Amino acid sequence: MDFDEYRKRGKEMVDYIADYLETIRQRRVYPDVQPGYLRTLVPDHAPQESEPWERIMADMETLIMPGIAHWQSPHMHGYSAINSFPSLLGDMLANAINCLGFSWSTCPAATELEVVVTNWLGKMIGLPAQFLNTGADTKGGGVLQNTSSEATLVSLLSSRTEAIRRHRAISHELDEDEINKRLVAYCSDQAHSSVVKGCQICRIRLHVLESDNNLCLRSQQLNEVIAKDKKEGLIPFYLCATLGTTSTCSFDDLQELGPLCHKEGIWLHVDAAYAGTAFICPEFRSWLDGIHYVDSFVFLPCKIMMVNFYSCAMWVKDISVLQKTLKVEQSYSVDNKSGLEIEYMHWQISLSKRFQSLKLWFVIRNYGIDGLQKHIRKNVHLAERFEWLVRSDERFEVPVPRHLGMVVFRLRGHNTLTETFLKTLNSRGRTYCATSRFRGVSAVSKQQGAKRIMVWFCLWKDRVAGLYFFDENINSKHTWFLLASQHSREEDILEDWKEIREVAKLTLRELQGTKHDASQCHEPQIFMEQPKKKLTTAVKMGSH
Repeated sequence: MDFDEYRKRGKEMVDYIADYLETIRQRRVYPDVQPGYLRTLVPDHAPQESEPWERIMADMETLIMPGIAHWQSPHMHGYSAINSFPSLLGDMLANAINCLGFSWSTCPAATELEVVVTNWLGKMIGLPAQFLNTGADTKGGGVLQNTSSEATLVSLLSSRTEAIRRHRAISHELDEDEINKRLVAYCSDQAHSSVVKGCQICRIRLHVLESDNNLCLRSQQLNEVIAKDKKEGLIPFYLCATLGTTSTCSFDDLQELGPLCHKEGIWLHVDAAYAGTAFICPEFRSWLDGIHYVDSFVFLPCKIMMVNFYSCAMWVKDISVLQKTLKVEQSYSVDNKSGLEIEYMHWQISLSKRFQSLKLWFVIRNYGIDGLQKHIRKNVHLAERFEWLVRSDERFEVPVPRHLGMVVFRLRGHNTLTETFLKTLNSRGRTYCATSRFRGVSAVSKQQGAKRIMVWFCLWKDRVAGLYFFDENINSKHTWFLLASQHSREEDILEDWKEIREVAKLTLRELQGTKHDASQCHEPQIFMEQPKKKLTTAVKMGSH
């Protein structure tokens, strides 16, 4: 492929992508294929000679697209991975430049722009100045990791380095291995699984604490466990608090947990992967109260902010701890000696680094803070309206409070109802939801001694975003149904709600007979007098 053909094929590809996203509603949301389907359709060896581009693109539709889960569909409710046109264009350009920006000298603009963008983001969500890289006198700074799981691991490794350093200064007879055996980290049963995985990788003991009736971690319980661990000779060193949990969008109280961590010398890491983007709106920043106690903070722009995956923003108060932990000198790594340059290879697990900041720069500039705030507020408004619809239908209940764009609900009655509801919903092919594991939701009362399965519906940005099913007991199955398409319209919301009601009607008829027939339930119209604001106003895409 030469330059002329690249220009031709590149324009064709932009058209193909635009057509794909514009007509995505016409595609089955989740593929109807079985494992190994593709191996039976392609040769078992690579082609010896070049193939025409037209044949390759034809195979996209005949071979690849039939096995694609269409994550950008307004009816894809399994996971959140939101993109936008400015982000796609930024990634296209970054891929063309294709720099490995691990050092300032390998690509100065990549490092410089990452500093600028992380400072912009930090200011946009209201982080204190101590987290920003604003000059030679500051200790803090931001970095773009690949995922929040990597950010959690980086925070665990760095806090372990600091804990070992501190305790070796106190107890000279203890070596690093002995101290590491005594270290203990903490999180709530609502924390993301990456905390568990990170502790497994680091071979660190983890105590998972039960959350309260509001699905929050309380300082009193944490204090009691810390005291018990210290009596047993363990060394508390790390706490992961969550702002906007995966399963219920609950929030730990930093003002309550922070002083205890400060007193005990515990590194406080905050995972705000889902809800962090919402802090761009000042009215949601009350959940950040106590942020001055925090040592590291992370959120994912790819969740809500229309920046395609990978995209993970992390800030630390003292970057020297990261550098002490992750710096490895090699002859092939180009390290600058002036002391003024930032070397991001010492802030992350991998050596190499993609030009991630470019797509963030494109999105922030193209939408502006006003445009991003408009998207966030619009979808919180949509969530309020959807919650009203659910509460107006007596077949459903809302068992936990709504926060931001997430509404949790379930079919009333035995678990079998919601489990069957889920299976039917997936099999019909008009929507898709995914299964996962939920760890102990103590807030939801039991019904006749049974575990309860619930559903969560979350709305974000230009799209409607999500339904989740989860079971309240430890290690129980839950499924999430996340509406995350950038291009959702009012008709999509109505179609989704219609599908939910229809599947509920079929489920109740099948398992409970006609006494729960939908015709006997109040089925509200979406434009009834309450809520007063019209849904049409909320659903229109914001201009940018």
